Amino acid sequence: MESRPKILLVDDETGITSTLTVFLNLSGFEVTVAHDGQEALGRLEAETFDLIVMDVLMPGLDGRETLRRLRRQENWTPIILLTQISGTPERIMALEEGADDYLNKPFDPQELVVRVRAILRRTRVVANPLQQARRLVSGDLILERMSRRVWLEGRELPLTPKAVAILLYFMLHPDEMVTREQLLNAVWGWENAVGMRVVDTRIAELRKLLQEDPANPRFIETVPGQGYRFINTVSEGG
Repeated sequence: MESRPKILLVDDETGITSTLTVFLNLSGFEVTVAHDGQEALGRLEAETFDLIVMDVLMPGLDGRETLRRLRRQENWTPIILLTQISGTPERIMALEEGADDYLNKPFDPQELVVRVRAILRRTRVVANPLQQARRLVSGDLILERMSRRVWLEGRELPLTPKAVAILLYFMLHPDEMVTREQLLNAVWGWENAVGMRVVDTRIAELRKLLQEDPANPRFIETVPGQGYRFINTVSEGG
């Protein structure tokens, strides 16, 4: 019998850990609970997990600092952050520090399960994952993460911060079907209550700057009735 994926759930709110433990167990995962970052680090020294679900706001060692320490130790276990932060810069920073995904509280537990399964499908714990790359390269498309600058065929593109955030999310999730809901959550945050049409409009603008042929896209394809997918390969550019 195939073993159940092991998840480390890190949150100081016992009501949340109790509820999520039951839900994740019923969804086919083996769950271990830690109540703060320091306890999580201790657990990770003792055993290996397939994925970490971790709250950001915790007393003592919070989720962001725990994430940074793990990545400095070259521990590349996939991490989903649970956060109440809605600002786009904070979300981009979380990705740059090594988070694989994040969810805003409150959230539907089923949405967490969907994110967990998607990450486990695509992620292997490797020494140099895309999440830590300073430069992402896809053919003649280059995204410099620190400066938020993008080049195509050697020419810098005049992208807005939102367009860069969308492109970054796509390039960190290559070949994965990304829903409009995921992009709303990642780039705008549900609290801002923008509509699905805004996502489509921004992606249309991005595709135009990427010189995409709608009939034969190189980078972003539409998945009818579901969302979008970044179809070109992505590698670390140094």
